[in-house]
Amino acid sequence: MRTRSILAATLLAAAVTAAPAFAQEPSYTRGTVWEISGIHVKPGQFNNYMDYLATTWKQSNEMAIKEGMAVSYHVYQVNNPRAGEPNLFLAIEYKDYTPIAQREAFQKKMDAAMKTDDRKQDKAFADRESMRSLVSSVQMEELKLK
Repeated sequence: MRTRSILAATLLAAAVTAAPAFAQEPSYTRGTVWEISGIHVKPGQFNNYMDYLATTWKQSNEMAIKEGMAVSYHVYQVNNPRAGEPNLFLAIEYKDYTPIAQREAFQKKMDAAMKTDDRKQDKAFADRESMRSLVSSVQMEELKLK
């Protein structure tokens, strides 16, 4: 009987002290979603690849901003990359994770605006391999500290 009383008191004390921890607000809020690609531009191809970024890549990101999906986009050059590391990073900031249906609808709009389709895009992606290689790609969500 005494053991039950001690056990019940212990459980009650644990529940009372644990309750405030469950009621606390998180110390952060969710922010935007970032998609970052690490690119290794091949020797002699930097200006050619930058021309692509300044035209097609920029146009598609401007359209994403206009449609309300993207917030911003950036190109970062790495100073003194080590062997095997990207020498450019392409960063696109999205308002939130995009549902598949919305992403597909946007892709159709972009295909029409750029007069392209999946086959043409696949070929263009392969053609860019002569200028660069995709080293890494990551998607992350910003957590803003309160």
